Amino acid sequence: MKFRPCIDIHNGKVKQIVLASTNQGKVREVAMMVQDMGIEIVPLSETAFQGEIEETGTTFEENAIIKAMQVAKSLGIPALADDSGLEIDYLNKEPGIYSARYMGHDTPYAIKNQKILDKLRDVPEEKRTARFVCAMALALPDGTTRTAQATMEGRIGYEIKGENGFGYDPIFYLPEFGKSSAEISPEQKNRISHRGKALRMMKDKIKELCKDEA
Repeated sequence: MKFRPCIDIHNGKVKQIVLASTNQGKVREVAMMVQDMGIEIVPLSETAFQGEIEETGTTFEENAIIKAMQVAKSLGIPALADDSGLEIDYLNKEPGIYSARYMGHDTPYAIKNQKILDKLRDVPEEKRTARFVCAMALALPDGTTRTAQATMEGRIGYEIKGENGFGYDPIFYLPEFGKSSAEISPEQKNRISHRGKALRMMKDKIKELCKDEA
C-alpha cells in the first residue's frame, strides 16, 4: 500500500494514519470518530509492518507510545495507538494494563468476562466500581509524539449483556443508561467512552502536527 504524508488538515486532501492495532473493534471506533477530519485510518493488518510489539510499559500511556513509535518508525508515516483496559477497584485495579492479555491473548472474552463475574459473585453493588482507561499516542517517524488519556466510569454488572461493543463491554454497567456498554448504540458509546474522549482530545493534536508538516 502506498501512503500519503500527513499534511495540512484544512486543504481538503486525504490523509492516512496507521492505527497500530489489529483489534477490528478499535479500528471501527477510531475510523468513525475521525471521518469528519478526512483522515483515512489504515489498519495495521493492511500494511507491510512485520514483527511483534512488546508492551513493556508499566502504564497505559507508556504502552501506547511504544506501539505508536515502533509502527511509525517502521513504516515511515504517522501512527496512532491506544492502550486501554479495565480497572476494577475491588480487584486492586486488575486486569489493568494486562486487560488484553488477561487469561491469555487467545482466550475468548466470553470466558474472561465470566471469570470476572465469578470473582465478584458475592460483591455488593457499591463495591463493584470500575472504569475503562484509554491512553492514546500519536507518533511521527521523526520521534515526535503526542498523548491523551481519558476514562469511562461505571460498575461491573451481574451478567453478560449486549451484542454491541467488544471486549469487556458486556459486563461493564453504565448506571446513567441502566445498560451495559454493549447494549448502547455505537454513537452513544463514542460520546461517553474512554476511547471517544481520548480521541477527541487527540484530534486537536493531530491538527497541530499536520499543520506543522505542511
